[in-house]
Amino acid sequence: MAMNRGAFGDVPLTTLFPFLSPDEVEFLRHAARAVDAARVDGDGVEREWALQHAVFPGTQSWTPIILGLDVIEQAAGVDQLEFRLEVVWTDRGRLAADAAVNVACWCDTDHATHDVDALRLVVGEENSLTGAFQTGAERVIGWLTDPRDADYWRVRAGLPARQRC
Repeated sequence: MAMNRGAFGDVPLTTLFPFLSPDEVEFLRHAARAVDAARVDGDGVEREWALQHAVFPGTQSWTPIILGLDVIEQAAGVDQLEFRLEVVWTDRGRLAADAAVNVACWCDTDHATHDVDALRLVVGEENSLTGAFQTGAERVIGWLTDPRDADYWRVRAGLPARQRC
């Protein structure tokens, strides 16, 4: 699935979410800038979007990501620590804001990665897209104040530690 990548200012928010008002678009941009400001440095951030997912693609065996902000804090060798904020489609055709801390797997059975802390807010009666995205952004900002070490997050989640050579 081809994803476009670039600065958040390049994200065509009005194409991805044509129902948003200009104020709501600016609200999303403000939340993304707040996540950017919480980073240690200017490196390690990916912003991606999929124009083909602007319309619900139907139930899939995978989660269709519309918009993603990934803050990669540690990607040394074979280890990984990633903080994600995404707008996705649920399998029922509703928008959701997902936020997660993701680490590389060191289990006996290779699961590739694990979300060790996660939040999903489905857009609907209780959550607007802007409110869900803002809450997700605040969660990511909070996580970024914790140790930026994948082993810390594995211990916190009760996962096996990385094998040191």
